[in-house]
Amino acid sequence: MDPWVQVLTTIVCSLLASAGFWSFVGSKVKGNDASVKLLIGLAHDRICYLGMQYIDRGYITQDEYENLHDYLYLPYVEKGGNGSAKRIMQEVEKLEIRHFLDDKDK
Repeated sequence: MDPWVQVLTTIVCSLLASAGFWSFVGSKVKGNDASVKLLIGLAHDRICYLGMQYIDRGYITQDEYENLHDYLYLPYVEKGGNGSAKRIMQEVEKLEIRHFLDDKDK
């Protein structure tokens, strides 16, 4: 993968996974039901996508788990999200937690 694409992907994923970002966005859309639904939908999509990546790989790193669970899934549930993202998180929670990625998975 091109190094710039990898850096850009890391930045975008970090932004989407940051609680501060979602707090800022949430404060700007208070009272706007469509915007809240959109945020829930985006979080749902990201949880499902990342969760399936980790499930297919067969393990998750501690950092990946914390980012997925603490910064995406918990705010998603707090805003009323449920369904398939919950089922995927239940499967993610069964995965082996490793400290680092395997070299072949980088």
